[in-house]
Amino acid sequence: MRKDPFSARQYIIMGIIVLVGMTFWFRLLFLQVVDDTYKQYANRNATREITQYPARGLIYDRNHRMLVVNEAVYDLMIIPRQAINIDTSEFCMLLNITPQEYTEYYSKAAKFSRYKPSVFISQISKQDYAYLEEKLFKFSGFFVQPRTLRKYPFHVAAQTLGYIGEVNAGHLKKDPWYRQGDYIGISGLESIYENDLRGKKGVKVVLVDVHNREKGAYQNGAYDTSAIRGNDLITTLDLELQEYGEFLLKNKKGSVVAIEPSSGEILSFVSSPGYDPNLLVGRIRNQNYKILRDDINKPLYNRASMATYPPGSSFKLLNALIAIEEKVLFPYTQYSCQGPESKPIRCTHHHETPLGPVAAIRESCNPFFWNTFKSIINKYDTPEEGFNHWRNYVVSFGLGSTFNTDLFNEQPGNVPQDSYYNKYFGEGHWNALTIRSLAIGQGELLLTPLQMANIVATIANKGFYVKPHFVKRIYQSQGEIEYVDPSSPKIVTSISPESFNLVIEGMDQVVQTGTARYYAKLPGIRICGKTGTVQNPHGDDHSVFIAFAPKENPQIAIAVVVENSGYGSTWAAPVASLMIEKYLTDTITRKSMESRIHEAIFLKKPSEINE
Repeated sequence: MRKDPFSARQYIIMGIIVLVGMTFWFRLLFLQVVDDTYKQYANRNATREITQYPARGLIYDRNHRMLVVNEAVYDLMIIPRQAINIDTSEFCMLLNITPQEYTEYYSKAAKFSRYKPSVFISQISKQDYAYLEEKLFKFSGFFVQPRTLRKYPFHVAAQTLGYIGEVNAGHLKKDPWYRQGDYIGISGLESIYENDLRGKKGVKVVLVDVHNREKGAYQNGAYDTSAIRGNDLITTLDLELQEYGEFLLKNKKGSVVAIEPSSGEILSFVSSPGYDPNLLVGRIRNQNYKILRDDINKPLYNRASMATYPPGSSFKLLNALIAIEEKVLFPYTQYSCQGPESKPIRCTHHHETPLGPVAAIRESCNPFFWNTFKSIINKYDTPEEGFNHWRNYVVSFGLGSTFNTDLFNEQPGNVPQDSYYNKYFGEGHWNALTIRSLAIGQGELLLTPLQMANIVATIANKGFYVKPHFVKRIYQSQGEIEYVDPSSPKIVTSISPESFNLVIEGMDQVVQTGTARYYAKLPGIRICGKTGTVQNPHGDDHSVFIAFAPKENPQIAIAVVVENSGYGSTWAAPVASLMIEKYLTDTITRKSMESRIHEAIFLKKPSEINE
């Protein structure tokens, strides 16, 4: 008997019919049983979902003093489809806006969605909300949603802490957690630790009547979820040291970076000029941002990690270390100096001659370090080979690259490669004399103040450093999270520990009897430092000083740059010395020096700012 070719199809058709029937049956069951309670309210009430925004995590200094807190504000929300029969004149008077602004805000919300709530006016203060709440029932489609706003009890570290702003299309596309009108960290720690600080949203479902008034929780809050506040950050910053650094650099361009050598924790991160972080909070944020952005002194620019400079004479320490490690420089090595008449690199002043490495560091003798640099390059068969050996030592100190920790917009600086010189001079057509500027920290070499501070921290540690970072711990409601740098916690350079002793002795002599003796010496505390006067093709020289203290068991390493101010010994050295005194003794004994630094002005008149 032949098999009916259509017999299988009848079972398929019957199965489809049964499946469709079951689907309708389950849907009817849901509407009649599960959703029955909702239907009881349908004729006279509606529900509204109100996002419960979590309180953003707080930010503290290393001693648990609050740097960033929260303040309650309110967003006026709109559902465009429901905003009908509005008395716009009364509404605009209530909010102190113009009819044109009303139309603009409404159009923006409607463009996003006519059916979903979005922000009409953000960040209404508690005082304005109290007045608005009494009359809001008159305007259908509008309701208020609470949230928190950042506030800064101390007006410091603005570029480091960063600021928050409303999400844009790019944020919405990248992360579905955000909705139109949400806020996100834009810069600084607010951006780097956004996922920790933002918390977790909740939702509250409420019943509202035809007059847009809330009538209580829907289903007694059965569908509500609580917001979970963000995690708190305990930073490495020392509030008092940060405040003091900004006080000293007032009316100056420059930066101060202080690091705890043993841990890599950043104690202060001063970039001047700065600004009050409260200026970028609330409804005046956009206006003030434009003023700060257009200011000729660039207060939004974080010079501590973004500005790059030739390190000048401070780099002589690194050249000495390399020469000692390469065994071309010894305690008994001496070179002659003819002062300003010296060639091919002149010295800045007359001093004893010939002189050895400790005296050369003390006097910052250019000819000595030219001969030292030349001995490194000429040790090998070709200048290119010698240069590459020199460069490998330099990059082992973290130069020419970023640290990739929690630093925002960090710049790598520049340590030139042999390919640059081969292209510029021609392969085989350059030597130690051609690139002699590197001997005294000039030429193509560029470092950030952060990198300069890390160099001196590495010297203080005699050969290793921990990557500089800002956060010590992260606290959350479930417990404490210890911050751990994902990379190696200790980076060992190519210089052996014993090679540092001679250089540290020279740095000690710089402060005791050398170029920094007048402004850096601190009674009772042995500071080891090095001055630098950096040539600037665009104006006056930059003043640079790097140091660590105490000489034994160092607790602070510091780099100071004061732009367009002249000698490193005159301006940068006293700033560093005062900062060290403040950190190690919690007091200042040299009030006249403090006044001289604080009152000095090397800055163009700042722009007017709306308070």
